[in-house]
Amino acid sequence: QVQLVESGGGLVQAGGSLRLSCAVSGGTFSRQAMGWFRQAPGKEREFVAHITWSSIRRTYADSVKGRFTISRDNAKNTVYLQMNSLKPEDTAVYYCAAGRVATMTENDYDYWGQGTQVTVSS
Repeated sequence: QVQLVESGGGLVQAGGSLRLSCAVSGGTFSRQAMGWFRQAPGKEREFVAHITWSSIRRTYADSVKGRFTISRDNAKNTVYLQMNSLKPEDTAVYYCAAGRVATMTENDYDYWGQGTQVTVSS
């Protein structure tokens, strides 16, 4: 049973930074693609970033490009999302997900965490 647990969310002022972590247990983390998605109140869940198992390829949504960085430590079974220059519109519940292929489509991911709230005040 693969389990994902996110942490690191919180309240931050606009322009600030947060680093989200997602610890993965079960399965073979080092062979899984990992993604971050987010869901703002009243909106559908949307893609944020993904990273291949080898970290060779990383893809970002246009809305976060240049501000967010996804990374992973296969020795620690953990994926990270460094978020800088945060904006109020980044406020959402952030979810990490694991799958066989790194895509922008949430249906391609097999396992999901419970989410962590990020709130950016203006």
